[in-house]
Amino acid sequence: MGKTTTYTISDLAREFDLTTRAIRFYEDMGLLQPRRQGRQRIYSARDRTRLKLVLRAKRLGLSLSEAKDLIDMYDSPRDTGPQLRKFLEVLALHRRQIEEQMADLQATLDEIKVHEKEARALLARLGDGSSPPEKAA
Repeated sequence: MGKTTTYTISDLAREFDLTTRAIRFYEDMGLLQPRRQGRQRIYSARDRTRLKLVLRAKRLGLSLSEAKDLIDMYDSPRDTGPQLRKFLEVLALHRRQIEEQMADLQATLDEIKVHEKEARALLARLGDGSSPPEKAA
């Protein structure tokens, strides 16, 4: 049997550009389960993979508890069908939330454009010789 790859907390912090405090927090949440050698934490390849999945889930907008549930499902030896269906449900929910946020942002942008147009028209009527800044996009 070959040597099993292990990582220190500093290794993972450096690789994923995290603080050691963040990694300990993920450990406290039950997302990582390093073994101990005295006071030192020894992380396995499984821990590294789980950390990578946690960070990917965070980028998708999932909460840590949602990330943990999904990662734990993938860790279990059960059928992947229910796991994939659950993952699709979570992704659909987050897609809807992001689409709503995008619609809110678009409405705000549209309102800003109206105010800019009104302000430019008022400036033109005032005969102000200075030219107003043009819109960026």
